[in-house]
Amino acid sequence: MRLAVVGAGAVGRSVVDLAGSHGHDVVAIADSQTAVVDEAGLDAASVLERKSERGSVGDADPRAVLDADYDVLVEATPTTLDDAEPGFSHVAHALDRDRDVVLANKGPVAERYADLRARERESDGRVRFEATVAGAIPVLGTIADYGPAHVSAARGILNGTANFVLSRMAAEGLSYEHVLAEAQDLGVAEADPTFDVDGTDAALKCVILANVLSEGATADGVVEDAFTLDDADVEGIRSIPPSALDLAGEDGRTVRLVGEATAEGARVGPRLVPDDGPLAVQGTRNVVQLETDAAGSLELGGRGAGGDETASAVLADVNRLAD
Repeated sequence: MRLAVVGAGAVGRSVVDLAGSHGHDVVAIADSQTAVVDEAGLDAASVLERKSERGSVGDADPRAVLDADYDVLVEATPTTLDDAEPGFSHVAHALDRDRDVVLANKGPVAERYADLRARERESDGRVRFEATVAGAIPVLGTIADYGPAHVSAARGILNGTANFVLSRMAAEGLSYEHVLAEAQDLGVAEADPTFDVDGTDAALKCVILANVLSEGATADGVVEDAFTLDDADVEGIRSIPPSALDLAGEDGRTVRLVGEATAEGARVGPRLVPDDGPLAVQGTRNVVQLETDAAGSLELGGRGAGGDETASAVLADVNRLAD
């Protein structure tokens, strides 16, 4: 497959780096200011070296990527809320050209899901978005394999930063502020950790899951009024004191930021979970439980973030489209 990549952050760069090993060619990539297009296929090493040394991928206008001759547009720009722009317009442009789209950007699927699906129905292009939920963990692929109608709920640990903070607080009896600073020093938390510690990132993933599950609850698989972040019940971890974790530990439990999604909606908040239970994962690890009607509870775990990990999910979607 011939890929055009919009976004040259960690995920976009990893897609460029790994695409060849999956049998695909990258013919175009854009960062926020520049682009490079070569319909014979880009030299990944040269593009990545230029980005590292000069801060840009090329000399062309970024819009040139959208009009390149490609099979799949990989949308890997940063997630934005509300109108989900410019990501949504990138996707719409590709679908208008009957091209397939693979999303790493959560915005279009969390904030404009009904619009996205409507545009997809009018196109010969298809949309895939495995990478928007839990990085390399094949949550959406598993739901698709079983069928959304046969999965009643999804719950789990969907943000590695929040989980790292809570794990360290529980293990060492440290304050939230102390552990957050440690996480920032280690590169586990961003300089502005709001998206993670306030539950927004996990909530976006749960909204996406709720929208997918709600398709399974309709007779024709069409969702006219999809969920958005505004519909989610969200609480973060800022106000959890070490004493709460100490008390939970005395009872054989701990506190984790748990996300939950059903066809009726999404919610995220601190929950008490058994110390030896599947949701008491440590560090930045993610885990998702799917409740199925015939197979019971399924547990999927692994790395929920990272450039190579998320790019692996992107390329898995490209492979599905190729098949």
